[in-house]
Amino acid sequence: MKYKKLATALAVSCATFTMLNTMTAQASSHREAPAITERPKVDSTDLYMFNSYEYGRGDYVTLIANYVPLQDPQGGPNYFSMDRDAIYEIHIDNNGDAKEDLTYQFRFQNSLENNKGKVVTVNGETLSTPLKHLGGILAGDSSNLGFNESYTLTVVEGNRRRGNKTRIYNPEGGRKFTKPYDYVGNKTFTDAAGYQAYADQYVYDNVQLPNCAAPAKVFVGQRKESFAVNLGETFDLVNYVPIEAGAIPQGIEQNPANNDLRAKNITTLALEVPKSCLTGNGNGVIGAWTSASLRQISILNPYASFRYPEINGGAWVQVSRLGMPLVNELVIGISDKDRFSSSQPKNDAQFGKYVTNPTLPLILDALFNEGVNTLGKFNPPIVNLAPTNFPRNDLVATFLTGFSGVNQLSTVTASEMLRLNTAIAAVPANVQNTLGVAAGDVAGFPNGRRPGDDVVDIALRVVMGALCHKIQVGPVVNGVATPVNLGLCAEADASTGNVPYTDGAPMTSADFDSSFPYLTTPVAGSPN
Repeated sequence: MKYKKLATALAVSCATFTMLNTMTAQASSHREAPAITERPKVDSTDLYMFNSYEYGRGDYVTLIANYVPLQDPQGGPNYFSMDRDAIYEIHIDNNGDAKEDLTYQFRFQNSLENNKGKVVTVNGETLSTPLKHLGGILAGDSSNLGFNESYTLTVVEGNRRRGNKTRIYNPEGGRKFTKPYDYVGNKTFTDAAGYQAYADQYVYDNVQLPNCAAPAKVFVGQRKESFAVNLGETFDLVNYVPIEAGAIPQGIEQNPANNDLRAKNITTLALEVPKSCLTGNGNGVIGAWTSASLRQISILNPYASFRYPEINGGAWVQVSRLGMPLVNELVIGISDKDRFSSSQPKNDAQFGKYVTNPTLPLILDALFNEGVNTLGKFNPPIVNLAPTNFPRNDLVATFLTGFSGVNQLSTVTASEMLRLNTAIAAVPANVQNTLGVAAGDVAGFPNGRRPGDDVVDIALRVVMGALCHKIQVGPVVNGVATPVNLGLCAEADASTGNVPYTDGAPMTSADFDSSFPYLTTPVAGSPN
């Protein structure tokens, strides 16, 4: 049998490869590492972690991991299913050793109705149709859908591969959870409530997790892309002046049209978990990162079928990783991007030089120093736009250790992950500050990350030395602001540290829902 021959070949290859196991994995987020461009289904694009700000959910933390970037809504006929040969994971460190204490593990399956999908009879022949659906899909009635995607959820305590595993069941007692079909368009989703009513069926709100006194919520499905960035112009050698127009006339205007992702979708894995399940015996601060892993060996089936386009074997290898936003895109050097994607936070000392001696400020200085001084506003001229404090302890605190008294774990291990103080109360959506901690909103980035936090602007300003200047790290009391210098560097170290750097692509909490899963209905593939 042809499939058995393929399986035998895989077994031999795996045995050989185990003896030669010196290979490193590759990949990561928003196409920022060379290898991940070959594997978009396992490309982790954004991680959010924040104290839930939905009314009545103050005792919960929301975790959102996005995958499969730059989805064109009209991307039919196959749209954007997940990789059924991959493991997708959200990892939690609650004691500061940069090792996972909890892992939420997602595995995906897909199937065709009666192994054929939707069928029609033509000239006496009953044939599989080329489309995944054949007719309208309603909330409560998916009978016209011939392709179905589901997933399982497992919680691992301790090491992600060797720890104690607990299978999680849906509220009806089944092992599988349903992932809603992507938003094909408004003719496919025909009822008055539209796609959102259909997708809302698959927000599971009574999920029992181990060691949790209260139930969790789970949702996996397509959402509107939540990241905002002036993508094309930025990577065209920053083809704009990256300063707010209000600061200098030549600066860039804040305009939603600058967001190149505004008409794209994403695939979201979302959990809302009681805080008490996450914090363990630490100080209430937790760290998180997300990853995706594949088997070491993949062999294409020369007689491919829907079920067996390839077969996979060997050990699991991490191919994607994301904690803090923009690290691999803008901090890690291109020669190490794939290595970063395959590494774990506990081994991040190898990348420390990129944080203590960042290259992006020097690039911005090379691009804009002459233009800035041509304005004639600075006397004497600014010799260097880039900060001069080395090592950059301000960036170490931001990306690798957290800030004492805000989001630093009980044990400090320099490592790249998103950190959240679960004891800091959430701020309602309508009063959140898009610049987070640097603008006095200590419930925002880099204390975790909310969907409405403008991490591009924050990261640009921090990299260019904002933390060397006084910042408002606490709330404004009775209209009085009390900015302070954090003592990480001096104002003289950052000549443009108080400049409002921006990519001109604004975002706020108003762009998102105020309840789980927070990210909004995806863009329709066909709006007609």
